[in-house]
Amino acid sequence: MTNDRSSAPPRSADVLPDVIGVLGDVLKVDPQKIDPEQTFQFLGLGSLLIAEFVAVVNARYGTALCPSDLYDHPTPAAFAREVVRAAEPVALQVVPAGPLVPAVTQVPPLPPLPPLPPVPRNPVVPVVPGMEIVDVLREQLTAILCCDSWDVDADTPFPRLGVDSLLGAEFVSVVNRVFGLSERAVVLHEYQTLDALAAYVARQTGVRTAPPAVRELELLLDALQDGRLSVAEALLLLPRRAQV
Repeated sequence: MTNDRSSAPPRSADVLPDVIGVLGDVLKVDPQKIDPEQTFQFLGLGSLLIAEFVAVVNARYGTALCPSDLYDHPTPAAFAREVVRAAEPVALQVVPAGPLVPAVTQVPPLPPLPPLPPVPRNPVVPVVPGMEIVDVLREQLTAILCCDSWDVDADTPFPRLGVDSLLGAEFVSVVNRVFGLSERAVVLHEYQTLDALAAYVARQTGVRTAPPAVRELELLLDALQDGRLSVAEALLLLPRRAQV
């Protein structure tokens, strides 16, 4: 018996004589006297010899058969066919080519959005040049209190109008922006009505009416930038300022 085997898978006709030869060596009998259709049990192959027989076959064909396989393939001819099946190379499963999945490209991160302009805490209502200071103060205060101008009496103390410490600080900040002052919120404790505060502002600024048109134009531009006035509203106010 030779152990030369080609790379091609073995055929049953080639394996059977080899299996019978191995069986004859294990049983110590002439292979020519072995009937390939007789069962291993009839041929006298006991449990110990079965393990030796299967081990030699596995070594020759690179298979991984078990002694229990002889119960399913009880004759040399049937076992030879099982050896052929077990020795066949595993066929590669070719997956049919499907549509190519495009590679996911990494999207660069978006640049950070510019910060939103700060919302003015102390909105300034556009002032008409020539208005009395007390009327200017009333317009600014009603904007802060979110009420109508006729609801604000110039002789009523600020606390009774609903001006608390926070609203008072906001109101004084607006007054400073309109009239170019640098007063603190405590000024409302000394001048507790619009009339009293208007008289104080007149003494500090030396005027009794609203600031000149140049200052009003600045306030108008501020209102446009802050979104408190539309362009159309600003255009309506410009002729009034041009007459002053």
